[in-house]
Amino acid sequence: MTVSSHKESANTSSVCPVCLKRLPAAVVRRGLTYFLEKECSDHGRFSTVVWRGENPRLEDWGNYMPPDEPAEEQPDCPSGCGLCAGHLQKTCCVVVEVTQRCDLKCGYCFAQSGDGSTDPSVAQLSASFRALVENGNTFVQLSGGEPTVRNDLPEIVAAARDAGCENIQLNSNGVRLGKDRGFVKALAEAGLSFVFMQFDGLDDRIYESLRGRPLKAEKLAAIDACAAELLGVTLVPTIVPGVNDQHIGAILDFALSKSPAVRGVHFQPVSYFGRYPQPPRDSKRVTLPEVLSAIEEQTSGKIRIADLVPSGCDHPRCGFHGDFVILPDSILPLTSKTGSSCCQAEDSHLKNRNFVARRWKRTTTACEESCCGEDYTEMDTFLARIKSHGFTITAMAFQDAYTLDIERLRRCSLHVFDNGNLIPFCARYLTPSQG
Repeated sequence: MTVSSHKESANTSSVCPVCLKRLPAAVVRRGLTYFLEKECSDHGRFSTVVWRGENPRLEDWGNYMPPDEPAEEQPDCPSGCGLCAGHLQKTCCVVVEVTQRCDLKCGYCFAQSGDGSTDPSVAQLSASFRALVENGNTFVQLSGGEPTVRNDLPEIVAAARDAGCENIQLNSNGVRLGKDRGFVKALAEAGLSFVFMQFDGLDDRIYESLRGRPLKAEKLAAIDACAAELLGVTLVPTIVPGVNDQHIGAILDFALSKSPAVRGVHFQPVSYFGRYPQPPRDSKRVTLPEVLSAIEEQTSGKIRIADLVPSGCDHPRCGFHGDFVILPDSILPLTSKTGSSCCQAEDSHLKNRNFVARRWKRTTTACEESCCGEDYTEMDTFLARIKSHGFTITAMAFQDAYTLDIERLRRCSLHVFDNGNLIPFCARYLTPSQG
């Protein structure tokens, strides 16, 4: 995408937040801030911040070039989703919703979960897993709702394993995991690969603000329960300005201290999926360069912006990633700087899945048990340490109706399986401002 300093110059497409009609849009720079701007003939103009600051500069972040195609050949996006011939990315991870029920009522949630939905049966889910594997999609995330409200979740994990899913990730708030160790053990024995766990900070005031009640103790208990079963945990904070944006360094320090049980941190800048009749103020949004700067500043340079690179499997403005190994007295960056186009090659989506599995899965090695006296100049020892104490720092900036950029959507590699279709994540959960 080219960035315009004139808001009249449209260079992408978006949607009206009220009616979801597709509209021309422009990314406009004013000073050090960039806005996505669009106008609906029925509902007026909309301008939303999408990038603040120049560390890094938006123009220098990633190497994405939009396809050169006439307007009449562009896909009917997002209203035409599932994936079509105009989608520019293969599937890396498939979200499978196993319930719409949840044991929390978070104000910031894409799922809009409730109590009264009917769960799909294990047989129905098993058929979905087989259909996915037949099409080469072997990395699944069990999501919802909150999957752990289902007592038969271990059966669902086993069904995914038996269908041929190679990596089975659980997306969870961790509440039940911390209370029911027998349940965690059953999940591990059924074949669960790792846990993607909601974790907004180490202060209960954060949870009271974002999740409605104090949850710190339950989060810590969940990490310990997963560690006992050698289930790797990636912590997933939703970053909200004025709530926990000053806690980014503390979250990272805690995660590093819990290695190898914790395998990484995946930051999610807040997005607004429906239920917001008025456009959220720009002061209520946090952008990727602000998260990057906070990481460097709040860790006192232990983790630098230079250690993190644009998302390689999506549009570069969708996120970032960094690869590290934790040594006894330091953290060493391993992030490749050779480019950010890992999923453009024919088999690169498979390489990405394999990389995630290596970093997020927990292994039992001698290095994990006792390693303080090891010589890491020895290659075998160093590689064993990477396997046991690998650590990732990633981020995903999900798009809502105010920030949706069709160019970004077409590069999405995180897809939701819905009624036999694969749908880009931000299209699946796209909701108008009225909810």
